[in-house]
Order: sequence, then C-alpha cells, then structure tokens
Amino acid sequence: MTRIALLGAGGKMGVRLARNLVDEPYEVRHVEVSEAGRERLRSELGLDCVDADAALSDADVVLMAVPDALIGKIAHGFIDKVKSGCAIIILDAAAPHAGEMPKRDDVTYFVTHPCHPPIFNDETVPQARNDFFGGIHAKQNIVCALMQGPESDYARCEQIARAIYKPVMQSHRVTVEQLAILEPALSETVGATLVMALREATDEAVRRGVPRQAAHDFMLGHLNVELGILFDAFPGQFSDGAIMAIEKAKPEILREDWLERVFAPEAVLRSVKEICEPPQKD
Repeated sequence: MTRIALLGAGGKMGVRLARNLVDEPYEVRHVEVSEAGRERLRSELGLDCVDADAALSDADVVLMAVPDALIGKIAHGFIDKVKSGCAIIILDAAAPHAGEMPKRDDVTYFVTHPCHPPIFNDETVPQARNDFFGGIHAKQNIVCALMQGPESDYARCEQIARAIYKPVMQSHRVTVEQLAILEPALSETVGATLVMALREATDEAVRRGVPRQAAHDFMLGHLNVELGILFDAFPGQFSDGAIMAIEKAKPEILREDWLERVFAPEAVLRSVKEICEPPQKD
C-alpha cells in the first residue's frame, strides 16, 4: 500500500486533504507542527499525527499542504530524509517555478492545483452549489504537471491528485511553467484583480445612489450573460450598444500592453518569486 506523509495535515487545506484521503487505499501519516492543528485534526476527523521523521523515512509520497512561501524552506529541511523514488507533491506552482525546490535527481516533483468548481455547472444539490472551493461536494477540474521524475510517476501522482480534490471531472496535464501562467498570472494577477475592479465599480454605483441590492443583482446577472457569451457557454452575442461601450471603455480601463506586461515569462517568474519571498511587514 502506498504510504503518504501529509505535511501540514492540521491546516485548513491539510484537513480538506486528510478528509478526502480517509476512504482511499493509502496509508496516510499525518504531520502537523502546531498543537491547534493537531487538535483540529483529532476533533474533526478523529485522526492523530505522527513524528515527521517517522512519516518521512519510508514515505512513497510526500504531500505538502503548507503555505506557498514555506514550501521551498520545508522541502530543503526534509529532502535528505526521504528515500530514493519518493514522489513529492506540491499544491502550487510558485515554489517549483521560482527554483525553490532542492536539487535531488532521484525523487519526483509533481505539481497539482484545483481549477475550483466552474461558474457554469450542473450542480443541483444546495451543498454542492455552495461548495465554491470544491473538494467537498461540488465537482471540479484539476491541472497537473510532472516537474521531474519517470513518466510512470505521472499516473500514480495524478491518482492521488484526483483523490485529494474529489469529486474531479477532468484532469488537465500542463507544464510547471504553464501552471504558473494559470496561477498566479491568469487567475490572480488578472482574474482576481478584475473581479476586485468589478466590486469597486459596483460599490461606486451604490455610492452614487443606486440601491445596493439592485446594483448587486444587476451586476451579477449581467456577468452571467457576459461570461456565458465570452466563454461559449451559450450561443449569444453582445448588442451593438454593448460592443460600442466596450470599444470606448477598454483603452480607458486597460493599458494597451497589459497582456504582455502580465504574461511575459519574466513577469510570471517575478510574480512567483514574490510569492515565495513576500516583503516583510513593518
């Protein structure tokens, strides 16, 4: 049976993963440094933690459910303790793409991340419709990358990725560089920023006298149509007036060279390095 050392098992993400692995055919050894995390794991799932060295010594897989900024540091701390052929699964592309992972040629590095449940879905059960992050009730897609290691390790690591993020629909294979384009560049640098702008614009409409609920209903309803058109969810099209508004507003809101500034390889690399080495707060 595959032995998994789950690092950070008592954190928010770690508990999600531990819960999904309970009924899977793996021997999971839970590692958590904080007493609060160990208690959370016991109270929510009835699971106990083990010593890190004991979990790592004969682990077939190390699953790192730890903060992005600590992935490289923690990996350097245990890399000499794992056996040859061990697969290390990282849940974000930042540290791998930034060159933070320790050099050891006889281990596998595998990176995976959830797409989260899509806006347009077929969920009908309330619990699934309200599972925005996925990994509990709602179906989601995932992305996976084999950074280094034998090709045969892709299948065994993808199987674990499907287990920790279940229920999973599609699993997309990408490179580590492509995963870094997806996050942070696409989903956070662009997606989250533009969504923040949408919220700020909605708040401005409210400030100018539009009733709050009317503004929210109007924005979210129109986004449903607009996203549906642009992402081919249905065969709709923008009105002539909407097209004219877009053409006039785009140069006012977005810089002409914004795509190159965000997605250029050096920009993506700079972004992941900043995630791995966040500025110190005063």
